[in-house]
Amino acid sequence: MRNRIIVTGGSGFIGTNIIEFYKNKCEVLNIDIVPPRNKNHNIYWKEIDILNKEQLIEIFLSFKPDYVLHMAAKTDLDGITLTDYDANIKGVENVIEAINNTLSIKKIIFASSRLVCEIGYEPKDETDYKPSTIYGESKIIGEKLIRKANIKNADWIIVRPTSLWGPWFGIPYKNFFDSIEKQFYFHPKGKKIYKKFGFVLNSVHILDVLLIDQNLNSKTIYLSDFKELEVKTWADIISKHFHGKKVKQIPYFILKLVSLCGDLLKKFGYKNPPLTSFRFNNLTTQMYFDTIEVENIVKKLPYNLEQGTKITCEWLKK
Repeated sequence: MRNRIIVTGGSGFIGTNIIEFYKNKCEVLNIDIVPPRNKNHNIYWKEIDILNKEQLIEIFLSFKPDYVLHMAAKTDLDGITLTDYDANIKGVENVIEAINNTLSIKKIIFASSRLVCEIGYEPKDETDYKPSTIYGESKIIGEKLIRKANIKNADWIIVRPTSLWGPWFGIPYKNFFDSIEKQFYFHPKGKKIYKKFGFVLNSVHILDVLLIDQNLNSKTIYLSDFKELEVKTWADIISKHFHGKKVKQIPYFILKLVSLCGDLLKKFGYKNPPLTSFRFNNLTTQMYFDTIEVENIVKKLPYNLEQGTKITCEWLKK
């Protein structure tokens, strides 16, 4: 029985969907420094910074949660030093201390990131790292803090969200849908690109199962759909929802050139060019994550690719 759940970062993309999932099932509390994306969630929100240890411990003790979903983080890639990502390091330390002070907690799920390894790199085990960003480095430190922590009163698990998409998402994954809706997206001609992405409502379902399941305690797993999607096929499904036709294709080298132009625009202060080398590499690199352990426990996900895409496109149209 899930009686009381604290969600740190419940105003973010994944957090918003978690709050929506639990709001009629149990008592849920969103701890975040920013207001909820969904205004209907304001009644579940407390404005608290996870860097404020005293306030954090106080709210944990007063709410007495059974479970904690720690989603709060600084997730952009704009930071220059690790200090810019204090929320991902000191914030994790503070959450661990709040947990150790709250004897009611049965289990915690800590959110890390797939970017503890660069795009395209398949780690040998959960402590094999290869980051390409300061953000990724901050998440590695957070993972190490969790594994070294002496959490006596509760079980825990680390999840690494892959590229998740769905209602309430923002940059950069909303850009993919937006570019198709505006007919700016062109697929690299003849390229079949396979990705282990995840529809956010499937990920929320996985998190709900993992809160109760005991088989993966103290492990690190990837959070994504179980079946790889082919990017062109997915882009066509999205395009048909908006325009009733498939996306266009152009030669690979032209897209590469456009991405380099996007890099230049970013250097000159343009914050969100439609395509950069980072996004182009992200798009064209095959992406696989081993989810077999999770699949064996969760079995079937509630939404397939077509259903998730329809829900997301209808949300965007609204």
